[in-house]
Amino acid sequence: MLTSADDFPIHQTAEPVATPATSDRNAYDRYWFNGYDRDGGFYFAASHGLYPNRFVADAHFTIGIDGVQHSLHASRRAPLDRFDLTVGPIGIEVRTPLKVLRLYVEPNEHGLGCDLTFTARAAAIEEERTTTRNGHHVIMDSTRLTQLGVWSGTVTLPGGRVLEIDPATTLGTRDRSWGVRPVGEREEGAPKPFNPMLWLWTPIHWADEVSLWASFERADGRMYHVDGKRVAATPLGAAPDPAAVPLPEDEPAFARLTPHRHALTWVPGTRRIRGGEFHMTDENGEPFAYRIEPIGARGLLAGLGYLHPEWGHGVWQGELKVGYESWELDKVDPLRFDRQHQQQVIRVTELTGAGRVGVGVVEQLFFGPHVPYGFTEILDGYAG
Repeated sequence: MLTSADDFPIHQTAEPVATPATSDRNAYDRYWFNGYDRDGGFYFAASHGLYPNRFVADAHFTIGIDGVQHSLHASRRAPLDRFDLTVGPIGIEVRTPLKVLRLYVEPNEHGLGCDLTFTARAAAIEEERTTTRNGHHVIMDSTRLTQLGVWSGTVTLPGGRVLEIDPATTLGTRDRSWGVRPVGEREEGAPKPFNPMLWLWTPIHWADEVSLWASFERADGRMYHVDGKRVAATPLGAAPDPAAVPLPEDEPAFARLTPHRHALTWVPGTRRIRGGEFHMTDENGEPFAYRIEPIGARGLLAGLGYLHPEWGHGVWQGELKVGYESWELDKVDPLRFDRQHQQQVIRVTELTGAGRVGVGVVEQLFFGPHVPYGFTEILDGYAG
């Protein structure tokens, strides 16, 4: 079926744009954002996902502040028009591709809303393609771009409190990913073997550049997917000029980094990172390492539907459904299965070079044994 997108030269197959190149039910196309006060006062995040072979689109907005995480969820029948980025009250506008995007949540009965603009500090980073398998079955095959920038606008909390979002102090990251990944209802068939995993992702703002670490590893600590990059950025604290941010086709000078070691500490009785070090090398073999320290604000990505028992990604909820929930972060069971995907705002101190200080997030998803850190079960807490 034709849509307005077919009037643009963006086709990758002989089919109209609305027809996916794969018939895999787990095909997806996703926007994702986070933002945070650089002093750790709050953390927010948002996502929009399209699952064309499930005919579902969903979107989420969540914010953690004063120890409480508020989340708004929305789901609808997927539109054929790929330029329609609305799900209920939640929407996205691409104002200048790879530079400026608007995220908004219109007024709704739950009182959680926002009108925010993301402005990039640096060129978008194309991460290495991620392909993972369970046995011979490909369960994830995706490409992702990651971009760091600043936020401006407002967030409205339930009860009417309005946060003024200052781009001088509110930083963040966005990503776009597409391909195939596990979404929707649980697949049937014979039981599959459990694959322990530790996922770590640290996009970091420095004064004049940004950097990224991404890794998957197995129970024995061996990394089977690694990626790292650093690239120049507009000065931190100043209002970014979108014209000064190069597009990828302008061939900005990305420096490739290879993650090879981390030394993490854990909050006792949990699987939440308490601090630690990340060590990489650049293309010339020179070390690049930093120490991280959580500084307060954090968010459970169940607030964006990840692992959520009701609002999981790609699950059919009806023609349109909107819901709200909140929880006190310190009262959530730290070993609850569907609360293991999480991010924390971190202060970052460089251990190589001039000892610079930056800020970012550490994201983790951690299930199963991990020999180097002493975890032995699917979800045992750190014993110390």
